[in-house]
Amino acid sequence: MQSSKTIHVVSCHAEGEVGDVIVGGVAPPPGDTLWEQSRFIAKDETLRNFVLNEPRGGVFRHVNLLVPPKNPDAQMGWIIMEPEDTPPMSGSNSICVSTVLLESGILPMQEPITEMTLEAPGGLVHVTASCKNGKVTKVSVQNVPSFADRLDATLEVPGLGTLTVDTAFGGDSFVMVDAKALGFEITPDEARDMAEVGIRITRAANEQLTFSHPTNPDWTHFSFCQIHAPMTVEDGIKSVKNAVVIQPGKIDRSPTGTAVSARMAVLHARGLMTVGENYLARSIINSTFGGRIVKTTKVGDKDAIIPELSGQAWITGTHQLMLDPTDPWPEGYRIGDTWPMLKDKH
Repeated sequence: MQSSKTIHVVSCHAEGEVGDVIVGGVAPPPGDTLWEQSRFIAKDETLRNFVLNEPRGGVFRHVNLLVPPKNPDAQMGWIIMEPEDTPPMSGSNSICVSTVLLESGILPMQEPITEMTLEAPGGLVHVTASCKNGKVTKVSVQNVPSFADRLDATLEVPGLGTLTVDTAFGGDSFVMVDAKALGFEITPDEARDMAEVGIRITRAANEQLTFSHPTNPDWTHFSFCQIHAPMTVEDGIKSVKNAVVIQPGKIDRSPTGTAVSARMAVLHARGLMTVGENYLARSIINSTFGGRIVKTTKVGDKDAIIPELSGQAWITGTHQLMLDPTDPWPEGYRIGDTWPMLKDKH
């Protein structure tokens, strides 16, 4: 075998959502901060394309790059590469990264509880991992500050008419809409239709509602559309089933950790959740993430919460990604039958 590069990957999923982790073969990108490093990855695109595009990747895949932390309080840093974005934070990916770090021995596992501080491009997150017999059985992540942005905003979407939506940030930016208003029950057979509708809603929100993070001037768009069912109560815990549409047009298989955080911020802003209260999010495949509001805070001049999300990840394999020097598609390719081809990114 001939290869001009070899990238070592541990494959993983968190409650159904793939979050592979690069553990070797890639040098840290340039940048004085983790955010600057993530911007280099986003702009350069060489690594993103190599690991996310076919034949090595696909629209269903997220890939995380481990890097040395910039903040001395963190034990490890990582950069998240999603199909279209290189975001500040991801809940499912943080659970995958935590699991790979401990189960592969990159960081030492302490049973029954391992405490870690990890650095995402969007800031520090505190991780509490429950461990037994060398296995991570649960990961709880204290996320970055999250906030409701607009409540009951009016949005005009071609072909759908006038919708009432909420917008929020939970480590990434969301426009949220009621599933029943769109005629969805949030079942697997609706995934293609929900993905297409969600992209139209996200696009309309970016055109009409605009988003601006108070302390991160680089983040000025909506990434995701959360299509959510009405809140119910399961075993005394408030619960919401949701499907999150990820650019360029796929449904998150997990309940989406940043959506858990953003949704709790909206519920808190509406007076429907209090500090210390638990929450349960359910995905399109009925996997679950737990949530809890740890405390309140501020992001700039916005009222915000510190959310905690929890779930489990499972390692599915190890891989060495290689590039034959004669391969005519060194950065791979995307085809519109499985990878929705957007004319514009946002």
